[in-house]
Amino acid sequence: MDDEHRIDLGVALFIPYRYTEDRIFRALQDAGFDDWTLAQCRVFQRIAPDGSRLTDLADQAQMSKQSAGVLVDQLQRLRYVRRVADPMDGRARLIVFEKRGLRAVKVAKATLDEILVEWEAYLGTRNFTLLHQILDQLREITDPYGR
Repeated sequence: MDDEHRIDLGVALFIPYRYTEDRIFRALQDAGFDDWTLAQCRVFQRIAPDGSRLTDLADQAQMSKQSAGVLVDQLQRLRYVRRVADPMDGRARLIVFEKRGLRAVKVAKATLDEILVEWEAYLGTRNFTLLHQILDQLREITDPYGR
């Protein structure tokens, strides 16, 4: 492809992410998790397995704490998450997965695994591994949460 028709590298990185996000969201809907929005899912996907503080979720989702709080409230009403006391700091609260949320995580993970198998088959194991290594390396200088 010549330079005139090549897309910006940032966009080239975003397109596979958007594809993955859309496909996982559709798989969740098909599995019966059809009562939430993509905005709610974007906060939900950032919850750590052992729970996350609201401020961390807001920061990672690049939104205000108030906006993230509204989305977490909605997810809580839908029984995907609940708030519990943080065992490290009794004054703080953690957002953790409810059983329903854990079932949704399982669907999302299975769908992501399918996508990665397809991408590896398309790119070949060598290129797929190289892509993963390069992206991991870029994380060192781009991801404040990866440290």
